[in-house]
Amino acid sequence: MRLVRVTVPAVALAALLGAVPIEAAEAPRPNIVLVLADDMGYSDVGWYGSEIRTPSIDGLAGGGLSFSRFYNTARCCPTRASLMTGLYPHQAGIGHMMDETGLDGYSGDLNDRCVTIAEVLRSAGYGTYLSGKWHVTRHKNPDSSRHNWPRQRGFDRSYGMLTGAGSFYDPPTLTLDNRPLPSPEGDYYFTDAVTDHAVEFVQEHRRARPDDPFFLYLAYTAPHWPLHALAEDVARYRGRYDQGWDSVREERYRRMIEKGLVRPEWRLTGRDDGVASWDTVGHKEWQARRMEVYAAQIDRMDQGIGRLVQMLENGGLLDHTLILFLADNGACAEELTADAEWVRNITPERTRAGQPVHPGNDPAVMPGPEWTYQSYGLPWANVSNTPFREYKHWVHEGGISTPLIAHWPRGIPSRGEWTSQVGHLVDIMATCVDVAGARYPRAFRGNRITPMEGTSLAPVLAGQSPASRAVYFEHEGNRAVRLGRWKLVSRADDDPFAWWQRDDLGPGNWELFDLEADRTETNDLASTRPDLVRSLAELWHQWALRTNVLPYPEKTWP
Repeated sequence: MRLVRVTVPAVALAALLGAVPIEAAEAPRPNIVLVLADDMGYSDVGWYGSEIRTPSIDGLAGGGLSFSRFYNTARCCPTRASLMTGLYPHQAGIGHMMDETGLDGYSGDLNDRCVTIAEVLRSAGYGTYLSGKWHVTRHKNPDSSRHNWPRQRGFDRSYGMLTGAGSFYDPPTLTLDNRPLPSPEGDYYFTDAVTDHAVEFVQEHRRARPDDPFFLYLAYTAPHWPLHALAEDVARYRGRYDQGWDSVREERYRRMIEKGLVRPEWRLTGRDDGVASWDTVGHKEWQARRMEVYAAQIDRMDQGIGRLVQMLENGGLLDHTLILFLADNGACAEELTADAEWVRNITPERTRAGQPVHPGNDPAVMPGPEWTYQSYGLPWANVSNTPFREYKHWVHEGGISTPLIAHWPRGIPSRGEWTSQVGHLVDIMATCVDVAGARYPRAFRGNRITPMEGTSLAPVLAGQSPASRAVYFEHEGNRAVRLGRWKLVSRADDDPFAWWQRDDLGPGNWELFDLEADRTETNDLASTRPDLVRSLAELWHQWALRTNVLPYPEKTWP
């Protein structure tokens, strides 16, 4: 592996670990592996309180540092845009989904004023690889422009889906590098294929470029709907959820308190609207099976992560590899109602074998096999987001809180510890640039590049406490700003466009929470602190103007 003069943060890390004197210090740049789960709730891995079997992820946490207050952007493609570019999603052009609105913040396509982590690290001599879900371009048809496909945005090799979701047995928009792939054959399962190609890419890199570090973006679609899981994995959870969502949620809450992840004074939020008591719900066997399949999807992802980690360890690479694991948004409460037109539109008509696919959530159909297409719904999403309010789409804590686990034996002194430092997706680019000794460009391919929004997490990984700063959120008119202990948050009206047509700085349109005393957002203080509401709301509006959140598209999101 090529040796370079270490950067200042790396020197600080080396000093903490008792390494050689600074003036003589040289160290290999770390490999970087960025693992992203899809639609996974805050409490869905064992280290964060879950009953789901995740020994590989838990092992990374036990050998590294875990963040209790890390944030995403509440939705899959805005998160991926922010994660890849170090910008807020609207600055990268993906403030919503893949819709072209004519506005800079909402083009549904990565713009040419941002760079990806892969582009920056490849310029610094890294091999760059993607396996999994891309979902940051509206150009999915191979006959149209491929300018925002992974190979054109800095990746040496890529495998996976260009779009956001689909069958785990027959994924749509499946590509290898720049080549569209036909439907896979045999015992194919997308989670395993994503792991297989990640391992293959790293092994190819080691053979062809043994002296160069690599960057791997491993973007699973698990556990996003549809509920597709292998029978052997589902069997591991058979009967585990027969007790129902109320009981499982209470169990997770207690474990989170025991771990110190949740404070006892942070009250477990009540059942959200639409969540019935388990005692009163019908079709209990089907309801339990939905969560069994969801758990099995996470289990299989964890097995894949374990395979990758074992390969790195066997190759002597693990000590010199920074692994980051996180999720793209909070748990998904979407019900794939069988008679909804949009559900029928996204459901394949037939399996690879020609069997009709049954669309949507139907208690007469047990989820898991290829011919089903279901989601686990609101009540189980409420469990996944224990102990928080709301879900994917919204920017209360349930929609934007993610686990973040950092593992780097040679670079992180922590072993199994937690940090309460607040972080955001925009910090990932800054961290990668920092530890890689790379240079973030002012211009790239003739275009002026928007400066990074984030700050490097390297000091946090070294046990330091950087100064507090505000982090911001907007999705579908749901808005929030967190500064220190305070969070100002608003849930959008039925018409998201309406919120910025009025005077929106007063307490009537916002909720205010002290997250040190009440991270579960149960005690709204807006009416008692109107001056603070107004100042934070003004801070949010200034950010929204600067980052292309405003102007807002004159439409109601579907």
